[in-house]
Amino acid sequence: MGSTNTPNLLRDKPIFGLDVGHTSLKVMQVEQLSGGPLTSRLIGYGTTVFDTSALDNGVIVKPEVIADALLNLFRHHLIGDITTRRVAITIPSYRSFSRSMQLPPKLSESDLRDAVRLEAEQYIPVPLDSLYLDYLITREDKEMNDLLAVAVPKEIVDSYLMLARMVGLEVMLVETTMAADSRLFSHDRYNNYTSVIIDFGSLSADISIFNKNTLVTGTVPAGGLVFTNCIKDSLNVTTAEAGVIKTKYGLSLSKKQREITNALKPTLQKLIKEIQRMIRYHEEHYGSEKPIEQVVMLGGGSNMPGLSEYLTDALRLPVRVHDPWQYLDYKGFQAPNKADRLMYATVAGLSLVNPKEIFV
Repeated sequence: MGSTNTPNLLRDKPIFGLDVGHTSLKVMQVEQLSGGPLTSRLIGYGTTVFDTSALDNGVIVKPEVIADALLNLFRHHLIGDITTRRVAITIPSYRSFSRSMQLPPKLSESDLRDAVRLEAEQYIPVPLDSLYLDYLITREDKEMNDLLAVAVPKEIVDSYLMLARMVGLEVMLVETTMAADSRLFSHDRYNNYTSVIIDFGSLSADISIFNKNTLVTGTVPAGGLVFTNCIKDSLNVTTAEAGVIKTKYGLSLSKKQREITNALKPTLQKLIKEIQRMIRYHEEHYGSEKPIEQVVMLGGGSNMPGLSEYLTDALRLPVRVHDPWQYLDYKGFQAPNKADRLMYATVAGLSLVNPKEIFV
């Protein structure tokens, strides 16, 4: 969802990424490079936290709280600089509705939009007039085209636009976190392999199957904060203690391994079941044409020790953690520690947007 009727001169002007998470804000701006293993040069980045009461079911209900936090970040906590007011913003994928669908080829644009809307009405449990609806053609065929339709409540999007206006930002692009993750992964040296991408946020694990485009999506309540609360309740410890246990031991070999595994097993089984369901759907639609070859984990929750090994055993696929900083030339900057780098995945994907992707 980008701006329209915008002069061509904006096509080469910079855009920065803004990721509004459950408890934190992250910003990043890069300059695209041509050639070489590094795709972009870092201009500036930063993060800060805000009171969770500012959000309610994905809607920013206290924009002044987040606006104050964002302005404070710009003034006091940036590493480097943000040189533009033009911004790309993400909407949490778990607050969106997505659906893979097949429609006849060679439809006019207006007929295609009408057909997508008609299909969407059958599975989205809220009135379409309350949603912004968009779609992406993921495969073209003589008999049927595959599409991925995404709908987001207008109330959520409009609250983000209000926040931007309060701090004097011009919104160029609004997209889901999974769309930003897919852009990030498209820079990976192994992006030609059909992959399951899992973005572990605070509240959810957003899952997608990627092959040149996002083909299938799903969401499970299996984020980092969910893991912490499972450990807290099962081991009868405080939230702070549970966070330390998760970060220090996780699912790796330790004296606490059995206790932690038992605490997390119900949530992990839901995650595995959803991934397997999506893999089956993919196999039914693409067969051996695009076999899934790897699982890639993103986000702050992916740094839990032993998680990649646990999923490798369960899914019988290689699982690896994806470092969003591997594409950045950040020479001269104080970079975050290895664990904290992972939480910049979504905002890094946003910052990699090419203005020409928006103004076509």
